[in-house]
Amino acid sequence: MSTRETFLSDIKEIRRRAREHLSEGAVTQNYGGKVDDAIALLNHAVATEIVCILRYKFHAVCATGLASEAVKEEFAQHAKEEEAHLDLLAERINQLGGKPNLNPDGVGGRAASEYAEGENLVDMIKDPTTRVLLERILAQEEEHANDMHDLLVSHEGRPMLER
Repeated sequence: MSTRETFLSDIKEIRRRAREHLSEGAVTQNYGGKVDDAIALLNHAVATEIVCILRYKFHAVCATGLASEAVKEEFAQHAKEEEAHLDLLAERINQLGGKPNLNPDGVGGRAASEYAEGENLVDMIKDPTTRVLLERILAQEEEHANDMHDLLVSHEGRPMLER
């Protein structure tokens, strides 16, 4: 049997086994975790994402100052990304046979992150989660600038900045 035939045979077997266990859902006999514990942890993460979404949305709306438009866009983008995380978590809870806890009552107590409203742009950015995100973004922007510099040097043959 050729490598290609073996590969196709293996794929057919994998698909057959997957269909065989399809009715078991996300929790198969090989699932090693405790489903109730996993659902509880995931629901804490759900609460955390809800708090983060609300904080980022607040900051996106209320950011003012010279650099506020760019920061507003970042906050809005982060809120969307946090919402995508929330969707993934809720879907996984559902797959495990649980119920995502989206009830607003007690979200703050269930969340690992705190809801804090910054008074000004600096306060908003000082929020530890926000600060870490913005530092990561700034580092990536710096990397982009370095990449562009390297491209220019490789095409023009001389550094842009004299040392």
